[in-house]
Amino acid sequence: MLPYAAYLRVYEPLSAFPESERTMWAEYAESRDRPRRANALNVEHAESVTRLLGKPPQPVPAQESPNAYLRRVEDRLYVCPWQTRLRSWLAFSRLRGATPKKMMDRLVPKAIADQTADDFDRYKRGAGASGLRTHIRTTAWHVPQAWFVPFDANERWLVLGTANPGQDVTTATGRNLIYVTSMAQARRRAARALQVVRKHLGTAPANLDVEDVARWLEEFHPHSLVELDYGGLVHLMNDDALQADQSVAELSAALTGLDTGQEELAYAMYQRVILRWKSMQSLESAN
Repeated sequence: MLPYAAYLRVYEPLSAFPESERTMWAEYAESRDRPRRANALNVEHAESVTRLLGKPPQPVPAQESPNAYLRRVEDRLYVCPWQTRLRSWLAFSRLRGATPKKMMDRLVPKAIADQTADDFDRYKRGAGASGLRTHIRTTAWHVPQAWFVPFDANERWLVLGTANPGQDVTTATGRNLIYVTSMAQARRRAARALQVVRKHLGTAPANLDVEDVARWLEEFHPHSLVELDYGGLVHLMNDDALQADQSVAELSAALTGLDTGQEELAYAMYQRVILRWKSMQSLESAN
């Protein structure tokens, strides 16, 4: 797990899980030893670094994570399992498929890489399609445009945090930029966006990206919650940048402009989003 990553999460109601898992997650929610929301990302990151820096490196944990992100709305508990093992397998498969063989062998010894791939193949044969469903999507150095679609500007929750004297504000703790919405709203907005891009953009990449998110949301309980978390990206943005980031509102305005024939408005709003995140992505290759 990279430190500068954003996350799209689905929290399902406890009732959506099999009975054995309902008992487990209910007990987990009452535990005093579980990682709390404030430091959960740090715990996830520390675990992944420990595995990857080990000798030999361990691309995928031997067991699935027992942890989850939790939300409570009134008396209802919502659960988003970390699924660290499954997510690591999926990330490893993507990395191996996109990395030249010689470079991959330098990152992970071939014997370990082959064993990891074989383990995943065995898991897939036994798990079926539903066993590959992840509650968390992760992306490094940016937020994909399609991830803004399920949300409304009024669902934005920004906490700037406080820096110690002499500390740069971008390393302050307690910084968050999060959106949370109901699954019903998320699906409705995704369907509307998909309709607009299909009508006006045809087979453009934006169409495929929105469709991918819409299909993913359909895999979960209809009474779930959906969350966009800027995660570690908030530490790359100062207070002014975070306050000015209205990507959800801008993309929504772009879609509305596109659908109502206001092409200049649509272009201007879309460009704001594009340029903001291109600038962020460029930090990946900066010295």
